Amino acid sequence: MAKTEIRVSIYHSSFIKRFFDLTVSLFGILFLSPFFLLVSMAILVTTGTPIYFRQKRVGKNGKVFNILKFRTMIKNASRERSKYLKMNNADGPVFKIFNDPRFTPVGKKLSLFGLDELPQLVNVLKGDMSLVGPRPLPTYEAGRLTKSQQIRVLVKPGITSTWVVEGSHKLKFSKWMALDRDYIQNASFSGDIFIILKTLSMIFI
Repeated sequence: MAKTEIRVSIYHSSFIKRFFDLTVSLFGILFLSPFFLLVSMAILVTTGTPIYFRQKRVGKNGKVFNILKFRTMIKNASRERSKYLKMNNADGPVFKIFNDPRFTPVGKKLSLFGLDELPQLVNVLKGDMSLVGPRPLPTYEAGRLTKSQQIRVLVKPGITSTWVVEGSHKLKFSKWMALDRDYIQNASFSGDIFIILKTLSMIFI
């Protein structure tokens, strides 16, 4: 964990945040189980197994965990990453192609609305993630952060974040890091509710 001076909001370690995470993730999994089944069947029928994509990400205090997502790309897409490095649309140490040719038809629609992230409710239930927090980076990207940027591991990563509702990959990497820093210092229950509601509005409106 990076040693740097920053005031971390006490809300991150509060009972309220963890209780909210547990309650919403549990009910979310139960409520969305029919949707999970439909998506799983769609992926299985169109592109076969695996249905879920697991990737090592860096969480709180640098702990590495396996993030869970619906698979949105062709099989072994990670192995073909090097072929598309020149198409990277993101700055900084991250890799993102807006119209990634590795997307499957079903996966492209899931990714467009962020629905591929919903299985991360399981990560929240396990305690590796929170509903709201800095988005966790893959280990190979997290290792390229500067010392000052590594403050994002002071708190649990989230399914959604200020970065997501402010434009995500349309933003400069420096802006992304600034939003994470602000969230770490000023997080609150009302702020989390606002971010979640705004995220939902981006999906359904």
